[in-house]
Amino acid sequence: MGDPKKLKSKFSRPRKPWDSTRLEEERKLKEDYGLKNKKELWMTEKMLKKKRQNARKLLALELEKRLKREKELLDSLKAIGILKGNAILDDVLGLKIEEFLERRLETIIWRKGMANTPKQARQFIVHGHIAINGKKVKTPSCIVKAEEESKITYYKKALKLTTEKPTKEIKKDFKQSSFEEKVFKIEEKKKGTPIEKKEKVEVKEKPKEIKKEKIDEKKEEKKTEKPVKEEKKVEEKPIEKKEQKTEEKPKEGDKK
Repeated sequence: MGDPKKLKSKFSRPRKPWDSTRLEEERKLKEDYGLKNKKELWMTEKMLKKKRQNARKLLALELEKRLKREKELLDSLKAIGILKGNAILDDVLGLKIEEFLERRLETIIWRKGMANTPKQARQFIVHGHIAINGKKVKTPSCIVKAEEESKITYYKKALKLTTEKPTKEIKKDFKQSSFEEKVFKIEEKKKGTPIEKKEKVEVKEKPKEIKKEKIDEKKEEKKTEKPVKEEKKVEEKPIEKKEQKTEEKPKEGDKK
């Protein structure tokens, strides 16, 4: 069977990756056209390079050999919508990357007003809300042909766009009334006018009403309670110690 075919990379990295001018240009293009990463930008650059290389090679050929291949190249760019009218090979050499980025499905949806931003257009495509000629398309980098541009619609049902930006309610740590009072006092001090103190309204607490039912229950409990009999104390008699009689041992001298 042999080894599987190695796929070629669809993009080529720049020779000077940390060039400041190039980095600034790439950053601006990425923001303007809503690109996910720089790989998408490098892919379009490679596409542009191939078209330019083909144009240079054709210019080096003789007129007889060049005419047929020149028409094929120009027709392919006209079908995409990049070139229009009576274009020549010099127009191909003067192409820029922005002209290819404008033909992406993501940017066309944004330009047509079907989305508010390029990123929103990308989201609609990825979620399957966009169709070309009735067929669902989920690739934002798809280059749209000039014929298919008018056939771009929403898939099944149209989406409603909101132009108003969402507002977030900020929670305040202090009370609005207390803050207004402080401002009022500061303004009055500056003017020199006396500040009227607000009279505090004292709220009297109502005495707790004792329910009659609870009082009646307590009285009944007292009646039902039986008096406890007092236990007779048993008088403890003192214990009389028995006197132990100690027998005296006879002395040795008293022996008979």
